[in-house]
Amino acid sequence: MNAQGSALARAAAGLAGVPFRLHGRDPASGLDCVGLVHAALAAIGREAPAPCHYGLRNRDIAHALSFLTRAGFAETTTSPLPGDLLLTQPGPLQHHLLIHGEGGAAIHAHAGLRRVVITPPPLPWPVLRRWRLSPPA
Repeated sequence: MNAQGSALARAAAGLAGVPFRLHGRDPASGLDCVGLVHAALAAIGREAPAPCHYGLRNRDIAHALSFLTRAGFAETTTSPLPGDLLLTQPGPLQHHLLIHGEGGAAIHAHAGLRRVVITPPPLPWPVLRRWRLSPPA
């Protein structure tokens, strides 16, 4: 069991309905997928240094995701747990970050629906990588 991960998943689920805004970091004005992670981390009292300018529509997104290590995430290949971050690929050269929720749901900022949503499993996109929140130091 990962208490911090479960808390992160609950915090993210609590943001369902918040408007989508590209590069958004404040739930009051809108969030994108990175902003959702940032806001959920802040809600559980974790430092959340997120990038300000990035594009998830390119081949190499490692620079955009380097903030995950600084925020306390480590890459994992084990079975997903609530609070794990999932990097998916909705289309060619397009990447999207989601938070694994309870019961396998995915919490994410959906650009097409223009809000943060909870999507029941299974995911419609392939998962490329996963990260798990480490306990606070």
